[in-house]
Amino acid sequence: MKAVGYYKSLPITDSASLLDVELPDPQPAGRDLLVQVKAISVNPVDTKLRKRITPPEGQVNVLGYDAAGVVVKTGPDAGLFKVGDAVWYSGQNNRPGSNAEFQLVDERIVGKKPAALSFPEAAALPLTGVTAWEMLFDRLSLRPETATTGALLVIGGAGGVGSIMIQLARQITGLTVIGTASRPETQKWAREMGAHHVIDHSRSLVEELKRIDIPQVPYIASITQTSAHYKEIVEILAPQGKLCLIDDPDPILDINLLKRKSATICWEFMFTRSAFQTPDIARQGEILNEISRLVDAGKIRTTMKENYGAVNASNLKRAHAALESGTVIGKIVLEWSK
Repeated sequence: MKAVGYYKSLPITDSASLLDVELPDPQPAGRDLLVQVKAISVNPVDTKLRKRITPPEGQVNVLGYDAAGVVVKTGPDAGLFKVGDAVWYSGQNNRPGSNAEFQLVDERIVGKKPAALSFPEAAALPLTGVTAWEMLFDRLSLRPETATTGALLVIGGAGGVGSIMIQLARQITGLTVIGTASRPETQKWAREMGAHHVIDHSRSLVEELKRIDIPQVPYIASITQTSAHYKEIVEILAPQGKLCLIDDPDPILDINLLKRKSATICWEFMFTRSAFQTPDIARQGEILNEISRLVDAGKIRTTMKENYGAVNASNLKRAHAALESGTVIGKIVLEWSK
């Protein structure tokens, strides 16, 4: 099968940073599905792993976590899907990725692709959708029946996770949803996703919240640049509020600053359930099915912003470079030949 991978961890400007390769077709076992990948999207985690992880000598590392495709074979213990089913998923960080024509994935972290979306449109959503859902409902413990007052601040509201989080919070909770974005085009995008307010994270968050007459918020989802905003996060987080983040703060956060507010701080890492094979691993498949239903009901839209064309090393290099620039709005997708 065709795939895109790398043998050495290199800057994206290096010609060997990503390469077109030929690999054997994988074979399913246990609860595996073998999926013919139709479309993928690219996430910041792809670029981080490419820069940090060098595979063993002579071996190729295939990245990619978002995929939409069709089941072509199932393992002997798989029973949730059948050959021919259109599916979507966000994969695992300890198995070969979706930058390949065929991929093995545990059926428990797979969902039914929304019928309303094309494969490229669908591929934009799984990783960010699961991440946003887990941040809101597992980590911040929001419940539709109780999250009826107060506000949620989404720091990084125009990126992949922020784009779907704003939509989910607006559709499922009664919270006032505030997104951050610093450029006119990103501010416009965050509003299109459903944010009640958009504030500028290149300015003081304290002053920006005062401007919209919401000086403190009980819930903060920090998707990017947490360290840069941390002192202000502590100030604007309401007493007994909750902060959830997904990035890797540098310098390390001083959580003592949150003590006097009895605040909660937690991380979201979408791969935890699959990496540790937690008893509730199948919850990720259920989350994807719930998002799929919301999409087909017209309540959630794809966050696909650009389609870079065919899955190949050249186009994936362009996508990685764009993500590393920090200016991407929504999601970049690519697709295998039809």
